[in-house]
Amino acid sequence: MNLDLNTGINFGTNILDVDVPDHLRQRIKTGLPYLDEVMGGNGFVPSSVTFFTGDAGAGKSTMLQLTADALTRAGHAVVYVSGEESPYQIKMTAERLQLKNGYMISGETQLPELMPKLRKLANQVKAKGKYLVVMFDSLQTFNDGKYGLNTNSKTPIRVLETITSFCKETHSIGIVIGQVTKDGKMAGANTLKHMVDAKVHLGIETKDEDLAGCRVLECEKNRFGHNGTVCYLSLNDGGFSEVATIKTV
Repeated sequence: MNLDLNTGINFGTNILDVDVPDHLRQRIKTGLPYLDEVMGGNGFVPSSVTFFTGDAGAGKSTMLQLTADALTRAGHAVVYVSGEESPYQIKMTAERLQLKNGYMISGETQLPELMPKLRKLANQVKAKGKYLVVMFDSLQTFNDGKYGLNTNSKTPIRVLETITSFCKETHSIGIVIGQVTKDGKMAGANTLKHMVDAKVHLGIETKDEDLAGCRVLECEKNRFGHNGTVCYLSLNDGGFSEVATIKTV
């Protein structure tokens, strides 16, 4: 992955002489206690990208919509970019969840068209002292345009590289849904999970009789915090409710 971030820090600068901008030291809580908890208690880090996978029917899109609404309530700008569902389907889910704050939506999956719009928005949001959060649903539906409208097996890698570079450059927060196979493994190259700062998985409990059917939320990787908490959740029409929390480390 090639990240040319143009930070203005010269080659050979002593790390102790680097001044970190104050807004990069912030932590952005989602407002959903169970998600904040598995992310180490502090939510997301500006300029980071989180990969979000889940079992079929576990409620990935539902959790992202709840997160988008909560972050909007906190004053941040949130764009939900969907290549999986139409805006009408997303709106019906928002109605079912009784969301009160809303968020911006987009169905643009061609990155050459999408990224300039996001960059412009990121600059506007940053000028107001807030953060831009972009949710991509899902990675495999986006195209970086290298081969026009055609894609190949490397397209998801290039797309994730573009998203990662954008977040690092603009100090935005990216959340990318990744598809998984029927046996619960992440679809696509194993390279993808090494490119992101955090990886969260939403599964469905099948082994423990007392918790059978519960959703299992776990942060499997976190460069910026704790990743040893597992939350068991129940899912209903109104969203998720916490059943049990286990700290594994």
